[in-house]
Amino acid sequence: MTTQIPFAGLEGSGSQLAVPIMSCGQLIGVLYVESPEEQRFRYDDEDGLVAIATQVGTGIRLLQQAEEREEVTTAGADVPSRESGSALTIRHFAENDGILIGNEYLIKGVAGAILWKLLRDHEAQGRTGLTNRELRLDPSIRLPELSENLEARLILPQRRLVERCADLRLDRSGRGPIRLIVTRPLRLSEEGST
Repeated sequence: MTTQIPFAGLEGSGSQLAVPIMSCGQLIGVLYVESPEEQRFRYDDEDGLVAIATQVGTGIRLLQQAEEREEVTTAGADVPSRESGSALTIRHFAENDGILIGNEYLIKGVAGAILWKLLRDHEAQGRTGLTNRELRLDPSIRLPELSENLEARLILPQRRLVERCADLRLDRSGRGPIRLIVTRPLRLSEEGST
């Protein structure tokens, strides 16, 4: 029994060609082609693939810049939360970025670090919005350097809050800023370890 996942592609590949997709001097992907035919690819094919990879890299960078501009223009418009009732205690465990609401476990890891950042900013500055760029640049979140799946990391905390805490919510409008919606006062507690 094998435990390895097979690579995508042709089973009997005779020729392969790969070129890097670059954006602002950073490798963001690889454009890869293959053929069952031996020695299928020539210099002209490589030149064409390089041109396509350049266009893809430029397109990705333009999309990122448009997203950053949208975040900057909408992030400043914090919407004040309407908080009432008794304080909701939220505990953070620095060792693994675990978050407990009251005594109930909610989340840990990078998703916990993201939620804790939003909660701290809300408590300290009254902020309810945060851009993807701010999250990526914050060293306290410890996002993996080569990982670009920030959007995926926000899905779990959103779902957990819907399931377990009606007084907190993470709201997204497209790929824009993340909004924290709070309906009760918060009492944040930093714990040493779990």
